[in-house]
Amino acid sequence: MRVRFHQSLGDLKERILVMAGMAEQSIERAIEAYRTRDLALCDLVEQSELAINRYEREIDQMALDLLAMEQPMAIDLRFILSVIKINADVERVGDSAVNIVERVRELQAFPTSELPVDIPRMAALAIDMVRRALQSFVEGDADAAEGVLRLDDAVDALNANAYFALLRVMREQPEWTPQALNSLVIARSLERVADHATNIAEDVIFWIRGADVRHYVPPVLPDRVSSGEAALPDGAQPAG
Repeated sequence: MRVRFHQSLGDLKERILVMAGMAEQSIERAIEAYRTRDLALCDLVEQSELAINRYEREIDQMALDLLAMEQPMAIDLRFILSVIKINADVERVGDSAVNIVERVRELQAFPTSELPVDIPRMAALAIDMVRRALQSFVEGDADAAEGVLRLDDAVDALNANAYFALLRVMREQPEWTPQALNSLVIARSLERVADHATNIAEDVIFWIRGADVRHYVPPVLPDRVSSGEAALPDGAQPAG
């Protein structure tokens, strides 16, 4: 009986990792669509969203069935509860990709402009956070999950810099306002992806340690990050 239960837990983990791979790919495609104005990539992102939503429903149902039928305790209970929460965050990463491609479609109506915001760099940081959070989930590594929490300030700093830089563009070059507004929404969407990665990491820590670390306050990052010159974490590659 317990063997079957633990096999079901493995199946649950496998399904959420498949879904997470799809969501990660959607973000990468969305950023490439932004960089190249490729509407075919926008179509792929929107098609993937349907599959991601289907996975979300199926995973939730699997988790609820396990809770009802097996009445798990201790770490197994925490695992299932964490999966339910991680499932929601992964789905929202997919939603963020859709938000980005919607802005890319809006940008098609306007000339390409050089704006003072590094969207690919923000994307690289946010995607790296998602990957690290999911790897900590695969390995059940709470220490690695804690490392993800310390990366969020870098994305926040880039988002804040983008906000003020794009406001300045709209004030000083109003003819670029549509492009700046859409880029502002894209930057905000990437900041939300990083937030979802943080949530996933927090859920891994809860699963492994039974500790609630929401609203964690990480150590202050180096001046080069707070000034907006955020370094890519080890192993991260710029998107696009």
